[in-house]
Amino acid sequence: MTSKQVMTVAVLAAVLAWSTVMTVLGQLAAVAALLPSLGLLIQQIAAALSAADSRSGTTAAAAAGSEEPSR
Repeated sequence: MTSKQVMTVAVLAAVLAWSTVMTVLGQLAAVAALLPSLGLLIQQIAAALSAADSRSGTTAAAAAGSEEPSR
């Protein structure tokens, strides 16, 4: 994992832990108000990770294509 991915996982874990603590303490209204932003956070993280995967796949394919012998 890259340092960017580690940081992303750490932020997501912190937000999830905070939401869990708020729920346990009975702050359901606070959690309900934050659900849309939590959903957006997860969506953005997933999009960023999938874009990084597709970029690295494209780079690997380009590198493999350049290794073909010339005719």
